[in-house]
Amino acid sequence: MRSEIRVATNQAPLLVGHNVVTADVALVEAVTRHGSSDVVLDLVGLGAEAGTAEAREQGMLANEHHPELTPYDRYGNRIDEVEFHPAWHWLMERAVGHGLAAAPWESDEAHAHVRRAAGFMAWSHTEPGHGCPISMTYAAIPALRADDALAKEWTPLLASTTYDPGVRAPSTKLGALAGMGMTEKQGGSDVRANVTEARRTSVDGDYTLHGHKWFTSAPMNDVFLVLAQTEGGVTCFVLPRVLADGTRNQLDVVRLKDKLGNRSNASSELEFDGTLAHRLGDEGRGVRTIIEMVAATRLDCVLGSTALMRRAVNEATWHASHRSAFGSLLSEKPLMQNVLADLAVEAEAATALSIRLAAAVDNLADPHEAALRRIALPLSKFWVCKRTPALVAEALECLGGNGYVEESGMPLLYREAPLNSVWEGSGNVNALDVLRALGREPEVLDAWITEVGRARGGDARLDRAIEDTLALLGSLMGEPDGMERHARRLAMRMALCLQGALLVQFAPPAVSDIFCGSRLGSSYDGVFGTLAGGNLRAVVERATPVLS
Repeated sequence: MRSEIRVATNQAPLLVGHNVVTADVALVEAVTRHGSSDVVLDLVGLGAEAGTAEAREQGMLANEHHPELTPYDRYGNRIDEVEFHPAWHWLMERAVGHGLAAAPWESDEAHAHVRRAAGFMAWSHTEPGHGCPISMTYAAIPALRADDALAKEWTPLLASTTYDPGVRAPSTKLGALAGMGMTEKQGGSDVRANVTEARRTSVDGDYTLHGHKWFTSAPMNDVFLVLAQTEGGVTCFVLPRVLADGTRNQLDVVRLKDKLGNRSNASSELEFDGTLAHRLGDEGRGVRTIIEMVAATRLDCVLGSTALMRRAVNEATWHASHRSAFGSLLSEKPLMQNVLADLAVEAEAATALSIRLAAAVDNLADPHEAALRRIALPLSKFWVCKRTPALVAEALECLGGNGYVEESGMPLLYREAPLNSVWEGSGNVNALDVLRALGREPEVLDAWITEVGRARGGDARLDRAIEDTLALLGSLMGEPDGMERHARRLAMRMALCLQGALLVQFAPPAVSDIFCGSRLGSSYDGVFGTLAGGNLRAVVERATPVLS
């Protein structure tokens, strides 16, 4: 019997061997614009490692082998430890080592947050779940600054570039990670409905907590920022996993969440019963104290969603440039070009806005930058995160059945896509936060007008969109019910104008023309692949990865 060798033909090779930073033209341009060419050079090593076959494999393994909770040791002692696959530690070690956690807050570099944002986006291509503890560690620093002593105690460890896992006393560690616990069963985003009680101890500033947290990531971290009720109202606390004397704090991990996506990351329900915590800020000022942590994690929601978009577009354009059907490459087909160009423009608009937000963090002493960050963060969190599931689904479809199987990596992205729109405030919460900012801080509208005004005259469609958005805002002012009812529409239009202004100023005409002609036009219905025209081929080629 003659054996027959069967070789699959007409298959796109695995997308590996590219530099995730330098192969992303839009990212390089944005980082150079808001940072410098030196920042790009500093990220070349990270980008190269993120594009390796090993990094891709480690990301798949981390998602395949979920974290496991061990509540008790063999003797019956309560330990509440979470065990991770070695792939998780591989990813975490490199993310921390590349300075993607809290390192920017201790850096003297002028563009430290732009560098970190670009690196966070690029490294997230490997696997998005481990970005959660990285993000919370980054976000903890500005909140901790409400108390000099606590900031001095924790900042050096959180800003370290050494990954040092394990439940041990902080004084024995070379680096630490932070988590947060805000929501409870009965309230969710309404944290003022929290019932966890904080009771004062004999030590000034120390309290014991009694209650629960419904969704806390990640329980293996070293320190948590949590909210609890005091006599003065909702208050913020710093809760160490292990106390200074080496004993474990009274913190019970009830269970790990079984989530749609984000499978590699451990999210948990916690119970407190005499858990020691240190007050951060004044009693009753907990929301205001922790709001800086929320702002920083919202930035990472935008960065993480943009990373999912970029990875999905990379996979789709790469597949189409190697797969033939009906006589030619898919990338040569007019309708496929329309779909791919539409996806690419969406991802580039998110990239431009993401790096612009990071640049604002580098310059918060500037009143315009601070005000812009206040309004642009909830706008961007609402819009970019909301667009991600639809984009990832369309990119998956570009691969056909090949995209629906786990080996492609696309299902992982698809399961992850809705997360950032939920975390740190759902779409409604962020849209309402836009209204809150506009109502309480007049300078934020001035900042938005100034920012979009920099592109005035560059495209008539953008100019009309800005005027229409201001008219919409004016028509809703003084109508509280109407204002809230149309909050999403207003947030969408304001975000689109910001993206359009950045693209008109800085992107190639082929990109800005398609964006303004579709997103800011009157006939766009949101379905990808329905562009009326434009230089589609140029946009697709710009978005297609090139091997190093």
